[in-house]
Amino acid sequence: MNQILSHGLLRVIFAIPFAVFGVMHLMSADKMQGMVPSYVPGGVIWVYIIGVLLILGAAGFIINKSVQLAGYLLGGLMLVFVLTIHLPVVMGGDQNGMGNLLKDLAMMAGALYIGSSSSK
Repeated sequence: MNQILSHGLLRVIFAIPFAVFGVMHLMSADKMQGMVPSYVPGGVIWVYIIGVLLILGAAGFIINKSVQLAGYLLGGLMLVFVLTIHLPVVMGGDQNGMGNLLKDLAMMAGALYIGSSSSK
């Protein structure tokens, strides 16, 4: 029972940053629209969409519903961030972006792990 309880608690704690980042996207969309790559049409709408997706993924983890789907989708979203936002920054010589790349890489791995270890 302790193991189940602790896994549930850890899953919720892991979800909190996703929820916070999602709320931040919705509240500061105008400031964040510069992070959308210029070759992606739509601009600020993507910031709102990402915010909603982050909140929905976190909610799946927190309420323990569709955890597998939430984990795979959040992991995929983090991979997109790594490849389209953070990696180009680092490859362009800005080593300050390495922290964000590694953070999102770790969050991707955690989300995929939770998704793959869930039977729901």
